[in-house]
Amino acid sequence: MTDKKTTVNYMLIAVLSIVVFRFIITGAIPLLDKTEARYAEISRLMQETGEWVVLQIDYNEPFWAKPPLSTWMSAMSFELFGVNELTARLPSFLLGVAMLFILGYFVKKTKVSPLVPALVLVTTPEFLIHMGVVSTDSALCFSVMLIMLSFWKSITSDKKTIWNYLFFVGLGLGFLAKGPLVLVLTGAPVFFWLLLDRKTFFSNLAKLPWIVGLLITVVIALPWYLLTEQRSPGFIDYFIVGEHFNRFLKPGWSGDLYGQPKTQPLGLIWVFMLSFCLPWFYIVLAKIVKLKKRILDDKYVAFLLFWLFWTPIFFTISKNILHTYILPSTVPMALLIAHWWPEYKHKKKALIACSIFPILVFIAGAGLLVTDQWKVYMNSDKLLVAKSEELKIDKNPPILYLDSKTYSSQFYNKGNVIDTRDEPAKIDSILEAYDKLYILSDKREFYLLPKKYVSKLQVIDTTKKARLYLYNK
Repeated sequence: MTDKKTTVNYMLIAVLSIVVFRFIITGAIPLLDKTEARYAEISRLMQETGEWVVLQIDYNEPFWAKPPLSTWMSAMSFELFGVNELTARLPSFLLGVAMLFILGYFVKKTKVSPLVPALVLVTTPEFLIHMGVVSTDSALCFSVMLIMLSFWKSITSDKKTIWNYLFFVGLGLGFLAKGPLVLVLTGAPVFFWLLLDRKTFFSNLAKLPWIVGLLITVVIALPWYLLTEQRSPGFIDYFIVGEHFNRFLKPGWSGDLYGQPKTQPLGLIWVFMLSFCLPWFYIVLAKIVKLKKRILDDKYVAFLLFWLFWTPIFFTISKNILHTYILPSTVPMALLIAHWWPEYKHKKKALIACSIFPILVFIAGAGLLVTDQWKVYMNSDKLLVAKSEELKIDKNPPILYLDSKTYSSQFYNKGNVIDTRDEPAKIDSILEAYDKLYILSDKREFYLLPKKYVSKLQVIDTTKKARLYLYNK
């Protein structure tokens, strides 16, 4: 494995195998509650209703928490290929593949194989997880990557190229992916890097076509914000102030319309970095310790380090975070490893270590796929909804979900789900209106059903999460 050709062949086989297997499980695993199924359902509603401006979390109920880029992509995927979990996740998978190729192109003029950054990414747990998950973070990561690579290409070239303008395209996409957060995640590392050489601070910035570029950003992003505020007043205040300030600075923020914010320990983001960026983040840390003060002498390395560390530094003070927030840091980490790879003396150990997580995923995934029991343990209502469709009732009544309906049940039953979340007392009126009806219930919520109806229920199927009943009046 120390032989260069053998190493390259191993990398090629590893990258292709992981990408192919990731694609297979992308379509095999049902959409999982709560977050992933929620974004998939928002996309399904967009495609079904034809409302491509105001995102909806339910029929005629606006969703203000996120911009539309990832929703647009999944909705367009539904429009082209049909509605299912594979097409919901396909845009995220394709973004991941695109990033592998872009980073390969970015390092192609060096002595490093383009397979190195690709291998680092697909063997990094955080990136591999997101390479086929319905979320807004994949689009954000792609946008951040485009901005940062374009900036570097622009300031290291004496000629204007497409990269000068892609910087602003990335900004526009970032605003549509996650909002103003893209400015924080890219502006700060660029600013700190520019401060390393104050003499070239303004000359470097001058290499970007700011007037035309900002116009490009505005044309890409601003129309959607204005149209959404016009059609759904209150959106900008909630999204800009609530989601970008209150969410991170107010523990247990009570203004969240779409979830329950968690109060977590300060600095938890670093635990995520150490856990979800194995083993490559440890190699970066070891290199920093080895080089110490000389680590910033190389401008390219310094640029990547600011990019890598700024995201976890920024979220260190937040008490309401998810492990997905570290995703943008995986790209500079991959580029750092690629930069140091020719001189790295422990390639064999690194290749063995990085293979552990994908192998475990492969074993677990293969084990799940060869047995029918795995569906029972998924955090999804797909199996139960499929059973209700298999034993179809005349007139196709909605599924009744005791208390709050799940997003997976909405997605898989095409929105034909009702619940008693706000009015438990309306169970009586609902059951009186139908001769037969399927009832889905989280096992903890069955107590909400009045006892007089229990004898009229037949258990149809059960998963670890919930139970499907047939109500027969």
